[in-house]
Amino acid sequence: MKPKIYLAGGFKGGWQKKVTKELSSDFILFNPEEHKLTESEKYTAWDLFHVDKCDILLGYMTKDNPSGYGLALEIGYAKAKGKLIILIDEKSPSDSLFEKYFLICKESSDVNFETLENAINYIKKFNN
Repeated sequence: MKPKIYLAGGFKGGWQKKVTKELSSDFILFNPEEHKLTESEKYTAWDLFHVDKCDILLGYMTKDNPSGYGLALEIGYAKAKGKLIILIDEKSPSDSLFEKYFLICKESSDVNFETLENAINYIKKFNN
């Protein structure tokens, strides 16, 4: 059976399309961008249900994500459930105040990257 990956992070920048292109043939992807839910209790339930089902949470903190609150929730929930957490943090290197508060998410992650490409290349190693 293919490993399952939950895509956690903001909806700007098209990063989910890149991940889908690179990984969808070898992994099952849960992409919250596709559910089109707008009510917070509904999309939160969908998101956490699929974090439960995944093997890997791929979290992406883009430079333009204004807060990362949703990502922080998903990382914390995945950590509590014993999921492998791979985090890309592009925002902290250019925002020291954000970095100070986001450190809890980085320290809760199993593996950290600064670029999406490096994270994708690492994830590909899980399906050899």
